[in-house]
Amino acid sequence: MDTIRFDTKIAVLLRDDLAGWQRLNVTAFLVSGLGTRVPEVIGQPYADADDVAYLPMFRQPVLIFEGDKELLSLGHARARQRGLIMSVFTSDLFTTGNDRDNRAAVRAVRTDQLDLVGLCLHGPRNAVDKALKGARMHR
Repeated sequence: MDTIRFDTKIAVLLRDDLAGWQRLNVTAFLVSGLGTRVPEVIGQPYADADDVAYLPMFRQPVLIFEGDKELLSLGHARARQRGLIMSVFTSDLFTTGNDRDNRAAVRAVRTDQLDLVGLCLHGPRNAVDKALKGARMHR
């Protein structure tokens, strides 16, 4: 079977001091909006051999990276400079309980003051790689 290479990359960068449950929660939130902005990243619906239907998923891998607080800020700045599509998760969002309050918490903080704990980037492979330079694969 031929290997499929994608021109784009979906990558999540998580702060390396998060608890396990936080890493999972942040990742789920970060990737949740990507298909609404870039619908071509979503594949076709699934079905099993008994014809039970399942939701479609991303058609390409999601790579998960980690880094310290400074690397998240740097990655955020690099992604903005390259015009990459991005979602953010800040430490303030751990204290809110709904979308309205989440958006208000992000809105209340200037860009260079965001206490980032996670980013999701999508764009050309090379641009995403450059934005995440210095990050290591999540372990």
